[in-house]
Amino acid sequence: MEIIVAKSAGFCFGVSNAVKTVNNLLENQKEPIYTYGPIIHNAQVVDLFTSKGVKKIDDIDEAEPNGHIVIRAHGVTPDIYKKISDKGLILEDATCPYVKKIHNLVKEKSEEGYKIIIVGDRNHPEVIGINGWCNNQAYIVDSVDDVEKFPTSDEKVCVVAQTTITNEKWLEVNTALKKKFKNILKFDTICSATSRRQNEAEEIAKNVDMMIIIGGKNSSNTQKLYDICKKHCNLTYKIETSGDLPPVDIKKIKKVGISAGASTPDWVIEEVIKKMSELNKQGMVDILENDGEIDFANAFENSFVRIHAGDTVKGKIIGFNSNEVFVDLGYKADGIIPLEEYTDDPNFNIEKEVKIGEEVEVLVEMVNDGEGNVRLSKRKVDAIKSWDDIVKAYENKTPVNAYVVEVVKGGVIASYKGVRIFVPASQVSDRYVKDLNEFLKRSITVRILELNEKRRKVVGSARVIIEEEKEALANRTWNSMEVGKVFKGTVKSLTDFGAFVDIGGVDGLIHISELSWTRVKHPSEVLKVGDEVEVTVLEFDKEKKKVSLGYRKMEDNPWYKIEEKYKVGDVVKVTVLRFAPFGAFVELEKGVDGLVHISQISSKRLAKVEDALEIGMKVDAKIIEVDGENKKISLSIKEVMPIDPPSSKSESKAKDGSEAKETSANTEEEAEPTEHREDMNVTVEDLVSKTTQS
Repeated sequence: MEIIVAKSAGFCFGVSNAVKTVNNLLENQKEPIYTYGPIIHNAQVVDLFTSKGVKKIDDIDEAEPNGHIVIRAHGVTPDIYKKISDKGLILEDATCPYVKKIHNLVKEKSEEGYKIIIVGDRNHPEVIGINGWCNNQAYIVDSVDDVEKFPTSDEKVCVVAQTTITNEKWLEVNTALKKKFKNILKFDTICSATSRRQNEAEEIAKNVDMMIIIGGKNSSNTQKLYDICKKHCNLTYKIETSGDLPPVDIKKIKKVGISAGASTPDWVIEEVIKKMSELNKQGMVDILENDGEIDFANAFENSFVRIHAGDTVKGKIIGFNSNEVFVDLGYKADGIIPLEEYTDDPNFNIEKEVKIGEEVEVLVEMVNDGEGNVRLSKRKVDAIKSWDDIVKAYENKTPVNAYVVEVVKGGVIASYKGVRIFVPASQVSDRYVKDLNEFLKRSITVRILELNEKRRKVVGSARVIIEEEKEALANRTWNSMEVGKVFKGTVKSLTDFGAFVDIGGVDGLIHISELSWTRVKHPSEVLKVGDEVEVTVLEFDKEKKKVSLGYRKMEDNPWYKIEEKYKVGDVVKVTVLRFAPFGAFVELEKGVDGLVHISQISSKRLAKVEDALEIGMKVDAKIIEVDGENKKISLSIKEVMPIDPPSSKSESKAKDGSEAKETSANTEEEAEPTEHREDMNVTVEDLVSKTTQS
């Protein structure tokens, strides 16, 4: 009969730490020693400590002041800490670090407004403790049936797990929760040691004829080990001690598997193995033997690998949460890779890209991080491997794509697969950058300018690449340049006299007069920096690197095909804009002005235009001439509705003693027409110019 013992059988770190805490107190303290509840879920250990004077209490008031009280690995609620302090007891906190992390997590998320959901047994001390850190307001679910009782909700929820539940239950419950809650944040807080123990026991159970699970009757993780193994091996037994072993027919049982819960002490496991070995003196035991006697303590210790800070080792990913990746190294404690030590990629999605069971190579940074875990870095191993890439890139002057991970004095730090590259502020861009934080967590392509292998110092530049790309682009643009060619460009800057546009490594100027067919006071009325525009080359000088661009389009010209829009004889509504001695300028539409000669305003003779019209007045007028080429439209008001000057004006002049002689009128009539007739044949722009000069 072959006996196979699971390497992970027995105390986990949290339980071992709690037991060690009590043992240390027994060796060094004279004050009373209390444990809040049974120190672990194992009657043999509790009885042993009781025999040595350690008292188990279920209420803080049972303890005497100044005594030492040990909080077990399961953890407690905040009010228990307060009672301990108020009682004057000396706290010895042996809460498992995995459990302590859950306490901090639910406290933080509940304060952020999340409703906490705990997947686990509501009567388990660990779950009771966790619930206390979110004001005892958590939903506690232990099955899919519990989830079905929830109504569908938009409530913001955060899901955590009791550290000892099975991965199968965790997945089933979370699948059900997704159907009930739209806004869900989950953290897989199953202890990695628990996962490893369960996976290992399951694999053994698949390949043996009988499976023995050793642990306390009240141990949750022991019961789960039993449930898992029972699915694969019908002859699975749960026992507390060797005295509970069932009868074994070694003729029928060829292989026996043994595993134990996290609260099972090594001497209990050792007794079971010894008893099984006595039944099979010629059998084989898959653990270390000395002179025919089994030394379980050494066997258990020697089953682990030896690691030291600075070692590069390989392990398998056994779990992760939003901030950490857990790795099985074959060591007595699991390895933890903080997310920032897993990758520098700011877009890294841990749920999509980290695969359970995947092998990773990591650097051991710290064998004990203060919580019993091994701190690891994958990023630093990647950096060592990527150094050769950086050396080749430097030698061949090839660019590398990196992520900016930090802004430092004088520049930024970019990471290429873990290799840190310093990019000076002057080399981050080809333009002045006021705030380098705009590049943080962004991709940047750099060329390696300096490399010091001895000091592992790398200096890169994005500017040289940008400038080279711009130069190549500008050459292509100049080579294809011709008058009338249309380019797509980007507005780079605005000035009082126009807008500068990048048309492909070449900056051209759109003069303000070329921005619009109507008058604009500043280019910002038409364009803004960053606009994508289509422009036409009006003229260019390659030697002087100057390009004049046009932006306004012919079809946008209000005078475009004016003869088709306005025809002689049409009556249109116009607005009086301004006066001149020879007539009134009127607006037909924005950008299209016409002239009503003074002789075309009224059937009566006018001394001046103001006698009949006012600025802003809207009147009907008849088109009598359209000259689109010269931008001239002549109109007549009197042919539609002649406007006669008020008679009161002439009468008032007579009363004032002014002379209104026919001869003076005739003189005006003789003097005026020649000039006015000439003005009828000039353009609107000429008239504006003359009016301005006068």
